[in-house]
Amino acid sequence: MGNESFDVAIATEVIEHLVSPSNLPHFAKQLLRPGGHLIISTPYHGYLKNLILALANRWDAHLNPFWDGGHIKFWSWKTLCQLLNETGFRIVRFIGAGRLPFLWKSMIVVAQKLEASDQLINSDSPY
Repeated sequence: MGNESFDVAIATEVIEHLVSPSNLPHFAKQLLRPGGHLIISTPYHGYLKNLILALANRWDAHLNPFWDGGHIKFWSWKTLCQLLNETGFRIVRFIGAGRLPFLWKSMIVVAQKLEASDQLINSDSPY
């Protein structure tokens, strides 16, 4: 990796294909300048959408197991935020994209790289 750094890193419809998804924000942190932003889009899998898929008997069509190279991980707002928070980012914005609210096709999350001092303040440690 060179010495370049960036203000923004963007990963569109990538993280759901990764076996080790935490590598993505860790790598982005190395590339981003202090205070830089990571923008991730991924298919949205929230409770209401999943419930409607189940009630409509559409799981097999939606999560087609015969799709070679398909999605490995399925993300909700909660799980994606957890990953980003645990890897040193602060969530700045969430955008649901496509379809009706809470039935979105995708979600876009904008997260900001925390400074080292911010990470200490936001850690779970009581010390």
